[in-house]
Amino acid sequence: MAPAIPTPIRRWCRVVALCGGALLLGGAATPDLPDLIDRYEHFAEDYPMEAGRSDPSRARVGWPDETPAGMAGRKAELQRIAAALDALDDAALTDETRVDRAYLRQLIAWRVEGIDFDERRFAFVAHEGFYNTPYSLARGLTLRSEADARAWVERMRGIPRYFAEQRANLARGVASGWTHPAVVIDVGVAILRNQIAQPVAEDPMLEPLKPYPAIAAEAQRLIETDIRPAQREALAYIDGPYRAKARKELGIAAVPGGRAYYDFLLRYYTTTDLTAEQIHEMGLAEVRRIRAEMDKVIASTGFEGSFADWLRFLRTDPRFYATSREGLIEKYAAAAKRIDGVLPRYFSVLPRQPFTIVPVPRELEEGYTTARGGGGGDFEKGFAGTFVVNTSHLDQRPLYEVPALSLHEAAPGHHTHGALNNENKALPGFRRARDLLAFREGWALYAERLGHEMGVYRDAYETFGSLSTEMWRACRMVVDTGIHVMGWSYDRARQCFAENTALADINIDTELARYIGAPGGAVAYKVGELKIVELRRRAEQALGDRFDIRAFHDLILAQGQLPMTMLEAKVDAWIAAKR
Repeated sequence: MAPAIPTPIRRWCRVVALCGGALLLGGAATPDLPDLIDRYEHFAEDYPMEAGRSDPSRARVGWPDETPAGMAGRKAELQRIAAALDALDDAALTDETRVDRAYLRQLIAWRVEGIDFDERRFAFVAHEGFYNTPYSLARGLTLRSEADARAWVERMRGIPRYFAEQRANLARGVASGWTHPAVVIDVGVAILRNQIAQPVAEDPMLEPLKPYPAIAAEAQRLIETDIRPAQREALAYIDGPYRAKARKELGIAAVPGGRAYYDFLLRYYTTTDLTAEQIHEMGLAEVRRIRAEMDKVIASTGFEGSFADWLRFLRTDPRFYATSREGLIEKYAAAAKRIDGVLPRYFSVLPRQPFTIVPVPRELEEGYTTARGGGGGDFEKGFAGTFVVNTSHLDQRPLYEVPALSLHEAAPGHHTHGALNNENKALPGFRRARDLLAFREGWALYAERLGHEMGVYRDAYETFGSLSTEMWRACRMVVDTGIHVMGWSYDRARQCFAENTALADINIDTELARYIGAPGGAVAYKVGELKIVELRRRAEQALGDRFDIRAFHDLILAQGQLPMTMLEAKVDAWIAAKR
């Protein structure tokens, strides 16, 4: 599944580090749009959660100030940038730069609204959280000099302070009634226990330091004396005082101001004004449509029995499961190469950047999703894209879903999109980021659907697997809104998946923990996909024989990312120009 559903935590990994006095908008010169974009992106790069990936020497900048005072400082600076954008002379802008301004202005509005909700009170959301941040940064880090290595160790020294600030954020949530339910806490506790249990000498934070043994030894001592105690303190707090105040209800609407917060998250994640009730009904309609398609596929196999019997057959027949971790990776690799062979028929612009397929690190397997595209990498800096696959619990990783997940996570889904974004230097950086779930995940779901045209699904089982993953996303629309607004129980939410998809039990439980911990994001996948499908049909109907599927796909991916309304305007303009 796509990079992970973005949460407030992941979203702040890309927001600007607007520290006091950093942006000087006063003075004689009035900033123009390129200047404001440059300033925004400069401070986005300086945000400590990202620094060190693109330039390892900057890893010494430390960790973000996510205290209430630090967030208030960001808000003030964001508002200054917004005011400067509003003051720009519209007549001096082109059609394209008006899009840039409108989108940047909208991004800032969302950031400010998130700060106003004090969403840092949720410092973790099941499988993602502050406890994973040092590890995710280490895995993306290549140190090219001893100075880089020392900078990374210096940054590691700040982890205890960063963890302490996150505990304070969680405590503020406890005091204000903003806590997670036990099902989310359980995942966070399991991850922390796994991190603490691993031998210090094998800690992934040491991996980038292997070429520098003396510095690595210093870092190992630091983990033993400072970082492990900080992790133990975090575990003790989350599994103790925090768990004692866990909210009893699953839905976010139960916390003070929770419904307003959920409505905001829907606007942010879908980039639309769709209400929870509208999204719920859209999801139910998609469930009915996909179920009818599933019934046709089952009938084509000659299978005799009920739908439940069919699902039981798929979940238990050993032919549908790999017998080794390596074997599962090989199945994904074979599917990816098969897809590569037909991509040029559907795309005239493809990235130079390759990708590799790797297993999810063992310490993260429990509670981790089935598969995840890790982004486009960076060809110029020597990084391949990564497609990570969960190779645990092989009896619950069905092979008939491999083609659909490969299309979604790798090519032409997340990897293709991310790599093209990296290579598209004509767009400003904020349009090449990966913030917008509706665009990013909508495209990846569209890529799964495209697999039918491409001939990727070779038999009825793989076709059903694709429908099962599509049904999974349709059920998300129903379940997310059902849990967070309509008061659904865990069993009712689980039943929606168990009765309509071939998802294994462990996958259902993993996904439900994500939806409960990170409200709203799960619905954006289908919202985005349905919009892209709608736009393609509009273009096909308007252009007839002049419709070029490769040109349409190139147009969508050339946008980097945009809210759905802005993407729609782009496609409408393209159609008008082609007539």
